Amino acid sequence: MSEDILEVRSIVKTFPGVQALDGVDLKVKRGEVHALVGENGAGKSTLMLVLGGVYKPDKGEIFLEGKKVLFESPSEANINGISIVYQELSLVQNMSIAENIFANRQPVNKFNLIKSTELMEKTSEILSLFNMQNLRPDTLVKDLSVANQQVIEILKAMSFNPKVLILDEPTSSLTEVEVKQLFQNIRILKERGITFIYISHHLSEIFDVADTVTVLRDGKHVCDAVVKDIDEEFLITKMVGRTIGNIYGRRNLKDQIGEEVFRAENLTKKDVFQDVNVSVRKGEIVGFAGLVGAGRTEIGRAIFGAEPFDSGNIYLEGKKVNAANTHQAITRRIGYMTEDRKSQGLYLNASLLTNLISNRLHDFAKNGFITEKHAVDNANDNIKDFRIITPDIYQLVGNLSGGNQQKVLLSIWFGIKPKFLIVDEPTRGVDIGAKSEIYILLRKLAASGVAIMMISSDLSEILGVSDRIFVVKDGRIAGVLNQEEATEDKVIALAAGSGAQKGECL
Repeated sequence: MSEDILEVRSIVKTFPGVQALDGVDLKVKRGEVHALVGENGAGKSTLMLVLGGVYKPDKGEIFLEGKKVLFESPSEANINGISIVYQELSLVQNMSIAENIFANRQPVNKFNLIKSTELMEKTSEILSLFNMQNLRPDTLVKDLSVANQQVIEILKAMSFNPKVLILDEPTSSLTEVEVKQLFQNIRILKERGITFIYISHHLSEIFDVADTVTVLRDGKHVCDAVVKDIDEEFLITKMVGRTIGNIYGRRNLKDQIGEEVFRAENLTKKDVFQDVNVSVRKGEIVGFAGLVGAGRTEIGRAIFGAEPFDSGNIYLEGKKVNAANTHQAITRRIGYMTEDRKSQGLYLNASLLTNLISNRLHDFAKNGFITEKHAVDNANDNIKDFRIITPDIYQLVGNLSGGNQQKVLLSIWFGIKPKFLIVDEPTRGVDIGAKSEIYILLRKLAASGVAIMMISSDLSEILGVSDRIFVVKDGRIAGVLNQEEATEDKVIALAAGSGAQKGECL
């Protein structure tokens, strides 16, 4: 392997009450894909923000191509050859591909007017890097798929001609097919001499695309390894500091699946989903798999009363129910944990205490006023039961790590004591340790008799946790697989339409 293009020596970064980075070292070789892994709070994002000029380190040194550097801003980092593609897309939806890629850097004439023809030519040239010449440079970003928006975000970073390109959770909104295409694009750019730092919670991706991996834990450097010489168990152990084993857990033999709790019959919403038949039994975890855009989330939201449906019936414990809105659903003890915790699930600018009572205020009210002691006791119990790491119950939820935010969201819905709970992407954006804890909590809830419907784009999660798997394609149930017969190939075949099964759903 060639020489180091980037070297970090003993970087320290401290925030009030938190040592985010504690003497971290990192060496990245030219032309490699270097993965960076660790649990939430390990220091990955902080280190990348230091490299990208967002934060200044308190101590330590950074060397780029052997030259000591210290960037005052992200623009200075870009100019010097380090670009970051963040997990949250920064594109302006109502602007074109060309305008987004060259924002504030469009070619202009002597009158400071944009040279449209040159802008379109430059955009076409950069689109050709990913063999995307079929896309018109003047296409509005809002008209692109999420996968293509992710590519445009990467091409925007590429337009700075980076020496090192940092990708932070680039596959969080992509399907399996789109992930494979992204990896192919990374390999194309790698052949052109681009060096990558790749951050992901999906460890399988590390083994698909990375050459080398660095593990961080609690703000410290743990180890480096050549990817081909290690396995997933090694990485997990180094990340969490202990052996986890099977992170998905196993159903206890004494925890039997009981009678039907929930049933949807012929649920239909025009142009969204059609004739959906689903049943979930007491103590059962049913997985909902399918490609992004298949209609899984829309079905879940319709069941919960968050979106109307045109026809069909819903039954809870054998009785037909009319969950016309979310309040009625919660009253009937039907819960829905959203996939988007930041904009739809949590009050980020409110305290942990406030969030934990937000969907059942009447449980904590007396004569129209919240009983503080009751709410405080509830919050302290949740912190203990869900192992939420927080300084206190008054901490703003937006200041918690992603994994802890997800556990807060889960505890909010456990709080209604649901009979039927829908969890949509329950482990999106959380680390391996938090994932394991969430799976344990879901299995514990199922063991108590709750029927659970789990929507997930993570095939390993679907296969590892579900008792049965419903595969959705184009708004219809393409097939149902029992745990014993389910494989990744079978799920993908049904989701893609190459293996649809006949017959009605169970």
